Amino acid sequence: MDKSAKRELTFKILYSNQINKEMNNEEIDIFLEENNIKDKDRENINADIAKIKENIKDIEEKISKNLKDNWSIDRISKIDKALLILAIYEIQYKEIPFKVVINEVVELAKKYGEDTSASFINGVLANIVKELNLE
Repeated sequence: MDKSAKRELTFKILYSNQINKEMNNEEIDIFLEENNIKDKDRENINADIAKIKENIKDIEEKISKNLKDNWSIDRISKIDKALLILAIYEIQYKEIPFKVVINEVVELAKKYGEDTSASFINGVLANIVKELNLE
């Protein structure tokens, strides 16, 4: 399985977590099994989800700090929030080049989000890249 496909599956798990408020390991395993994910890929996705959960407060704080003044994280659509969480995790914790992450997450936003999702996510992530001094 390529990195883009893993990224999309991880996004789907994060999105499901936004809807269900909490997704336990058993539910994640069922989801991965239903999608015929092989053991090694399953381990990688589970490890990413665990790291995201471990760092979720920091990630959500970064999102909140980089929204317009009249916005709160609670106003963001669940799809956009899941994509932002995934992108920040990959940029900050996996140290994947930010241009790659932003490009792929914006494409997922176009596929799954609203008409404004791609530009919204691109703007928030551009601010975060500046904050992290990655440019």
